Amino acid sequence: MYMVMFILDDPMLLDDILDSWYAAGIHGATIFESTGIFRKRAKRLNIPIRYNITHASTNYEGNVTLLAMVSNEEMVKACLEATEKVVGDLSRPHTGIFTSWPLSVSKGLPKEMEGG
Repeated sequence: MYMVMFILDDPMLLDDILDSWYAAGIHGATIFESTGIFRKRAKRLNIPIRYNITHASTNYEGNVTLLAMVSNEEMVKACLEATEKVVGDLSRPHTGIFTSWPLSVSKGLPKEMEGG
């Protein structure tokens, strides 16, 4: 078993990512809104609108983080491939961050996933 985590930079692409993952065989994911230190710090620098002519430049939206458990490394690679079909090459800025790691313990999974 592996955990896949993807931090999506553009929340507008969430439905496309989910459709792409589903087509690749990933049928379950946990989704939550998140933010990083850059966006958090940028919000603190926001000047009241009456003084801020270019206020849109510091008005950042958050990210979306997805977590999914997959059965093997091939599924991790399929998930990465599906992700890059939507957002493009993840080595480019403002696309997202994809990572995975092996799970040593997992319980409460659907029967078809428990076998690893």
